[in-house]
Amino acid sequence: MAKDTEKLIRQLSLIAYLMAERRTVTATEIRRDVEGYSDMTEDAFARRFYADRAELESLGIHLSVDKPIEGFSEQENYSLAPESFFLPSIAFTDKELASLQTALTLLDGEFAYAEPLRLALQQISWGRPSPLNSPAQRSVGLGITASAGGAELSARLAKIDTAIYRRKRIEFEYFTMQTGKTEHRLVDPYQLVFEAGQFYLVGYSHERRAIRMFRLSRIQGKVGYATKAEHDFQRPEDFDPRAYANRVPWQLGEKFGTAEIFISERIAWWVERNFAAHGELTDGDGNGRVLHTDYALPRHLLGWVFGLGEHAQVVGPPELAAEADRRLELIIERHRTSPAAQARPVQRPAREDGVGEAERPRRSRADGAIRPERFARLVTLASVLIKAGREGRRPKVAEVLGQLQMSESELREDISVLNVVNFGGGAYVLYAEVLPSGEIEVDPEPYSDTFDRPARLLPIEAKALIAAIDLLGDHIPAGSLAPAREKIVAALGQDPTREGLHITTAAGDDEGIARVVGGAIAERRLIEMEYYASNEDRFTSRVIEPYALINGQEGWYVAAFDPAKDDVRHFRLDRIKRVHASDEVYEPRPDLDPVGDIEGWPRTGEVGGSRIAHVWISPEQARWAREERTLVAELDDGSVIVEWAFKGLTYLVKEVLKEAGEASVLEPADARQAVLTAAEGLRSEQRVLAPS
Repeated sequence: MAKDTEKLIRQLSLIAYLMAERRTVTATEIRRDVEGYSDMTEDAFARRFYADRAELESLGIHLSVDKPIEGFSEQENYSLAPESFFLPSIAFTDKELASLQTALTLLDGEFAYAEPLRLALQQISWGRPSPLNSPAQRSVGLGITASAGGAELSARLAKIDTAIYRRKRIEFEYFTMQTGKTEHRLVDPYQLVFEAGQFYLVGYSHERRAIRMFRLSRIQGKVGYATKAEHDFQRPEDFDPRAYANRVPWQLGEKFGTAEIFISERIAWWVERNFAAHGELTDGDGNGRVLHTDYALPRHLLGWVFGLGEHAQVVGPPELAAEADRRLELIIERHRTSPAAQARPVQRPAREDGVGEAERPRRSRADGAIRPERFARLVTLASVLIKAGREGRRPKVAEVLGQLQMSESELREDISVLNVVNFGGGAYVLYAEVLPSGEIEVDPEPYSDTFDRPARLLPIEAKALIAAIDLLGDHIPAGSLAPAREKIVAALGQDPTREGLHITTAAGDDEGIARVVGGAIAERRLIEMEYYASNEDRFTSRVIEPYALINGQEGWYVAAFDPAKDDVRHFRLDRIKRVHASDEVYEPRPDLDPVGDIEGWPRTGEVGGSRIAHVWISPEQARWAREERTLVAELDDGSVIVEWAFKGLTYLVKEVLKEAGEASVLEPADARQAVLTAAEGLRSEQRVLAPS
């Protein structure tokens, strides 16, 4: 029998024994009565029992230890309080359970924690109709999910996740974008963060002697444990993962200064909605406001300002205004120079695996990174089988496999383990057998009530459940995820996001708008809204039929039928200035599939009918371009030429301006001229506001 299997039998039998005894017991009694310990020497038992206790502690199952009074020779006594193992009852409404089912339906197979999520939902819905059997619906679509994306990245994610809760120091080779070098890193892993479609590790870097963030896709090769110790570190009590999430690019690093950015009244509401947390908005002179924001990276801040066009200018400090003027001059110069002088291609880079640099892996269940702890699966399987046995039912093998997302060989192995788990004294938990008919015959023992109630969510299950809720936010049209989250956190006694995995809020989002739109979708009501079309810099009043909420690379959208356009349109939530759900209902259009294009632009960012521009990227920014875009050529000076898809010129102009002089359009000619014209206009406006 494998060591891992022996360990699981010991741990489950230990729990069953302590719960059945309902008293404190000595180590001698445990060694004598609990399956797996009796054949050990005293020293071997001491080591194994200590290790088993530590592992159960890491799973959130805390044994109570009564130590003898100093000077007395009595042994320590052990017990397990019911509340340390059983999950408190959570009074979910039907709507809340339906919303949780929707979360699993949307994320199943595309969420790194989908399998622990399935087990968690099985536990929290105990005694109610399982949300796993509810019908799916098409009112939410996800272009961006917390999927690991490929076997190699999945393996890293699983290893790091385990290292976090086991407090194990890890080591790996890491490609640092700022230096362009791959170097060894020794890290105490504190937290995983999912942001903008990527997983990041936050941890203490021993080389830097400071907390750093590491993008998992930039880790080279395998992640390994640095030592063989049980635990290597303790996370600082004052560590707060929220400090490393939802940060704006210009504030990544040590503070360089505080900027004053004039924002026109036309978009001040939008800046306040999306960026007020990163600074302070005050009344400005004339028709606008001033954003005061700390910055560490001037180029990133200026890129954001340039992307807002004539609606934003740098007021101060003088050195930042001067840098803005210099970078606008750089953009102008690089778009006046002949393209031939810049573009001298050397070679088109090729990867050994033949995959294009910007291609993304297709989704599949195989990409799921995190397998649930086998301990969790065994406990859940035991509860499923015992319940069926007490009801006189023979569950079908296919039903259980689908319910727990396991293979038949795994099911048979797990049943063989459960068949030897016992309470001591020859009292077993259950006996189950897979019959040739494809059914499972179950004979639960009279004292099997230890596993006849839902167990506490293990850390990975709690993490998966809360992460799924946070990823979807207020975007389930039926609502109810927020109150469900509050109930789950109350039952757990702590918020799992403070240790393990933190899902950041999507860009381009507004919870208040989402709730109004989601409610209108659920009730099939028309919505009236004032919408800001940023590419055209104009406000429009619309009356639309909302069908679904969809997330993509830039944030959340409502997919709607626009009667004025007689077609489906997508409206970004953060650009809806005002919205009102009408009393007028609409009849759903039978041939309309609101999330039919979820595998297209929401995932790739490329809108149908797009043109392709060739854009030169400076040597300083070439490494980032290699990571995100398809390369056309590498140049002698280290710069690169990339493909850049765009549908409207206004969009491409804004994106190139955001590069603050580090990018130049080579072709098409009309796009190149449009960037030049825009940069010249911004330079004139910036000089009007520049401090004297």
